[in-house]
Amino acid sequence: SSGQALEALERVAKEVLVPQGYAIDWSNISFQERRVGGQSNQVFVIGLLMVFLVLAAQFESWVVPFAVILAVPFGIFGALTAVWLRGFENDLYFQIGLVTLIGLSAKNAILIVEFANTRYEAGRPLIEAVVEAARLRFRPIIMTSMAFIFGMFPLVIASGAGAASRQSIGTGVLGGMLGATFLAIFFVPLFYVLIRKWTQGRAYTGVTAVQPSRPRLPGENA
Repeated sequence: SSGQALEALERVAKEVLVPQGYAIDWSNISFQERRVGGQSNQVFVIGLLMVFLVLAAQFESWVVPFAVILAVPFGIFGALTAVWLRGFENDLYFQIGLVTLIGLSAKNAILIVEFANTRYEAGRPLIEAVVEAARLRFRPIIMTSMAFIFGMFPLVIASGAGAASRQSIGTGVLGGMLGATFLAIFFVPLFYVLIRKWTQGRAYTGVTAVQPSRPRLPGENA
């Protein structure tokens, strides 16, 4: 990839040119690639923050969105595993795929959390609402995710000019979707239950009991 080529050039330049008193720097497209590559972590954090704010507005809660956000690490784990198995590097195209996985991983979790949240707020027991949501949303999650996964195969097995970039982003996204589909869907209901029970516990401990005052009898001092 271009990132590997830049690293090799920089390594050779430091070994050969720097000892002779030369300084090295990048320009044009190479400079932009190095600069953007260093900002990938910031872009990923901003993407997570935007998803969290949208979910907070959707669920009207600052806590429930964490049940969705916690599904993203499963997608990242799947992407890293797939890239490692194929021997690819953590290049710019793979990092773009990671940002894409934020929305794709959250999509599956939203299908479960939104349905469970609606049932729970309608008065259903917490466990019953979550189990029903997981059961009813399982097939839509599998169908939409598998359609996307099969759509990634042309990128994974790409050949010809620019094949390295397509293979990198395709492998990362495919592995991430496998992790978000076959791992996260079993943990998202658990996350929702734990978060709801935690908020219930905080609300319960925050309530202070007030003993009602009895009416005074005639002639009783205040």
